[in-house]
Amino acid sequence: MAASSTFASSGSPDVPARLALWLDLIRWDRPAGWLLLLWPTLGALWVAAHGFPGWHLVAVFTLGTVLMRSAGCCVNDVADKDFDKHVKRTAQRPVTAGKVSVREALVLGAVLALAAFGLVLTTNAAAISWSFAALAIALLYPYAKRVVSMPQAVLGVAFSFGIPMAFAAVQSRVPLLAWVLLLGNLFWVLAYDTEYAMVDRDDDLRIGIKTSAITLGRADVPVVMACYAAFLAIWVAALVAEDLGWPFYLGIAAAGAQALWHWMLIRDRSREGCFRAFRLNHWVGFAVFAGIVAGYALT
Repeated sequence: MAASSTFASSGSPDVPARLALWLDLIRWDRPAGWLLLLWPTLGALWVAAHGFPGWHLVAVFTLGTVLMRSAGCCVNDVADKDFDKHVKRTAQRPVTAGKVSVREALVLGAVLALAAFGLVLTTNAAAISWSFAALAIALLYPYAKRVVSMPQAVLGVAFSFGIPMAFAAVQSRVPLLAWVLLLGNLFWVLAYDTEYAMVDRDDDLRIGIKTSAITLGRADVPVVMACYAAFLAIWVAALVAEDLGWPFYLGIAAAGAQALWHWMLIRDRSREGCFRAFRLNHWVGFAVFAGIVAGYALT
């Protein structure tokens, strides 16, 4: 279906087909992306509240994460449409393939972002204020790869900003602990998004995109593993005072074991291994989150 084929031949809106394209645009069938944002955000909620934060905030941040990730996909695909057509894995994305127009994608992204903002409005003034910074960083990332040698660092901030937002929503402030957790999570994003960049390294070199996989060269695998280690070490150091007990450390150990498994997947730098490691990374985040939840429940 071409971008102009919004209407069926009968003249009526082809709603099911349009909806299917929108769902493809926001990667609805690939939830790994929003799960990568969700687990550290929910973990921060539990830490900020020193336990269960209440269903209202859990719902706000869960739905908000899905909506903002979906909006980000719309903006990212518009920004990358001239690059994605040169990469086999992304050539058939709706905007790149001409199935969804740039205007339509941006309107959909704006609607999704406004819906997320509506959820934030049900929290407090601090969270509302920080949401503008979160939006600005999310809009900046798709264009960072044109000028920044390691745009994954920009993505790391964008994908970690749910952490200070969670503290703001619970405590009406963003303490130092939130920024330390953000720093640790940034290293995790660097790890998994470098794995993702390793999948497309040859295509990105050919079309001139800047990525951490290209910048790091043969140091990519050691740096990915160092980033995993930094992520887990920083979160342990930041939360040791919470006295979460053995459940938390069991979760950290489970996350570390998965990181070692990912080393086995990426060490030969095969596209299949690197992509599999990336897609499974949300389980690393879930292990840490589960450890936090269990730790507060049992202390």
